[in-house]
Amino acid sequence: MVTYKIATKQDINELAKLRIEVFYDFPYLYEGSLEYEQKYLETYTKGAAARVFLALYDGKIVGATSCIPLSLEPEDVKVPVAQASYEPLQVLYFGESVLKKEYRGMGIGVKFFELREEYARELGLPYCAFCGVIRPENHPMRPQDYKPLDSFWIKRGYAQIPNCVTYFSWLDRGDKMETKKPLQFWIKKIG
Repeated sequence: MVTYKIATKQDINELAKLRIEVFYDFPYLYEGSLEYEQKYLETYTKGAAARVFLALYDGKIVGATSCIPLSLEPEDVKVPVAQASYEPLQVLYFGESVLKKEYRGMGIGVKFFELREEYARELGLPYCAFCGVIRPENHPMRPQDYKPLDSFWIKRGYAQIPNCVTYFSWLDRGDKMETKKPLQFWIKKIG
C-alpha cells in the first residue's frame, strides 16, 4: 500500500540516493553526487514554504516530489516565467518528481500533482508551474521505447508557456564537464 508524507531532514540521505538513481536515466542522464544532492535538498526540508512529498510503499521511500513558491527560486527560474507575464509571487514552482521504475503506473505521479496543487491552494497561489528538460529526438542515449511525459502533463491540465525556457547545468553520464541543458516551462491556473 502506498502512503504519503512530508519529508524531513531525516529523509535527506535516502531521498538523495533516490534522485541520483532516477535522474541517471534518460532524459536527464544525470551523473549525481550524494554531497550535492544532500545540500540541494536542504532548501526543501529547511524552508518554511518549501515541501517535499514522499511516496512510501511498505514504509520504504519509492518516490518524491518537491515544490516551493517561485518567488523563492533563483533568478534563472523566476525571470523566464516573469518575462512570460506571470507574477512569480502567484506561482508554486514544482521542482522535481522522481519515482522508482517499478512503482510507475500506480497513480503515484497523479497523486504528486494533486498534493502540490492542494498545497498551492493552501498558500493562496493561483498558478502551478514546472520545467522539463528538452533533449533532441535523435539523442544517442534515448531509449527506443522512451515516451515523453508531455501527454501526462497535458492530461493534468498543464500547457507549455510559449518561448519560456531556462537553462540548468549538470554533468551528463560519461561527460567530464557540466553542460547547459534547455528546460521548457509548463503552467496551469488552479485558482
